[in-house]
Amino acid sequence: MITWLRIGFIVFTLVAVTLILLPFQLVGLAFDLKIRRHIPRYWHRTACWLMGIRVHVHGKLDRRRPLMLASNHVSWKDIMVLGAVADVAYIAKAEVANWPIFGILAKLQKTIFVAREQKRRTGDQVNEIAERMTGGEIVVLFPEGTTSDGNRILDVKSSLFGAAAAAVPHTPDGVVHVQPVAIAYTRVHGMSMGHYHRPIAAWPGDIPLGPHLLGVLKEGALDVIVSFGQTVEFRAGDNRKILSQNVTGQMRQMLVKHLRGRDYEEV
Repeated sequence: MITWLRIGFIVFTLVAVTLILLPFQLVGLAFDLKIRRHIPRYWHRTACWLMGIRVHVHGKLDRRRPLMLASNHVSWKDIMVLGAVADVAYIAKAEVANWPIFGILAKLQKTIFVAREQKRRTGDQVNEIAERMTGGEIVVLFPEGTTSDGNRILDVKSSLFGAAAAAVPHTPDGVVHVQPVAIAYTRVHGMSMGHYHRPIAAWPGDIPLGPHLLGVLKEGALDVIVSFGQTVEFRAGDNRKILSQNVTGQMRQMLVKHLRGRDYEEV
């Protein structure tokens, strides 16, 4: 009974906060005001607090622009976690736009939807990413292309870094900054998850969203570490595969460190 009361409180409060922030975000989107970049962070922070997700940050977000964050992808919760840390915009596959609830929230945050199978639209999509980055927005790329079980980094698709390459000619200094990020879900109710319990937090794509969401709401009290690595400067003529290898290596190193470590620094 207490569990269901808690879930009811979370849903009610989150809906209330959404309705309060919604008019301001809609105005920001309609007139492309900078406020639209900042409002989602308040929503994500509230969502993390309500759901008991404690975010610990290691390292620092690079202040230079244009900036692309390349992060591993464990769950839909990554969106809230990164969104609670910084004002970011996401690159997502086109079908996310049609997901119930999550699709609407993604549109309200002005997510960049990419239809990879439609080659004729690739140029327009890449140009949008380049414009958003050169306009000062921090764009988040999940180069694995899908979610993992949270214990490892999947193969990274170097082709997805094409957006960074496309943005280079439009930047004042001819450089795009790509910063690796590792998201590690480490504890539940203060106890180490371990290899076999990490699926509590992870959401591989073959698991139905509804039951998984309900399970997370019931469980609560998750600890997650967001680790920022060393930024890679990408310039015209640089090789995307080399960029991919550098970023992937840092992501793996940071993930392994925090899955095995005990150091926590909440920010």
